[in-house]
Amino acid sequence: MKIILEPADIRRIITRIAREIIERNKGTKNLVLIGIKRRGDIIARRIGAEINECEKTKVPIGAVDITLYRDDLQLVSETPIIEGTDINFDVNNKVVVLIDDVLYTGRTIRAALEEILDFGRPKKIQLAVLVDRGHRELPIQADYVGKKITTMEKEIVDVHIKELDGQDLVFIHKKNKPKKIKVKRGRIKMASTPKPKIRQLTITERQ
Repeated sequence: MKIILEPADIRRIITRIAREIIERNKGTKNLVLIGIKRRGDIIARRIGAEINECEKTKVPIGAVDITLYRDDLQLVSETPIIEGTDINFDVNNKVVVLIDDVLYTGRTIRAALEEILDFGRPKKIQLAVLVDRGHRELPIQADYVGKKITTMEKEIVDVHIKELDGQDLVFIHKKNKPKKIKVKRGRIKMASTPKPKIRQLTITERQ
């Protein structure tokens, strides 16, 4: 296991991204934050708290559950767990900042974009992520990045958030290799069936 971000690093990243969002959008007018469950929504609340502290104004914060919008839904589970989407504000003509923990292939972001557009037509949608690990499969890039790292596809980037996992931490570890079952080669003996016994019958002629 290799630690990428410690609690202090994550705290500084949250503060920096919040200020970058304010600077790029020249304030908080028409600004809303939407996090992707289950950790992106918590990060969104933290960023929102930093923005509120800097600008002394409350920015609307929502959350999306992209389960039903996944393009691999049938491959993941026959009975997916749906936590529900929570967007209690109008997204039309708003500047939406979509927030997630890790940017990887881009497919999660695609699903989230599709769901947000079902709620209305934002003026623009920006993307903020805690970690960008590369290996994109779709043409999607983040506007705000906490840390960009180089990874191999066989590695897993785990994000732990205090509210869910008891601590703030980002680390890399390798996928567990499936255990191979060794089968010893040997001859297969077929059970021999006993030969039927034939009794000799003696036929005597009647006189």
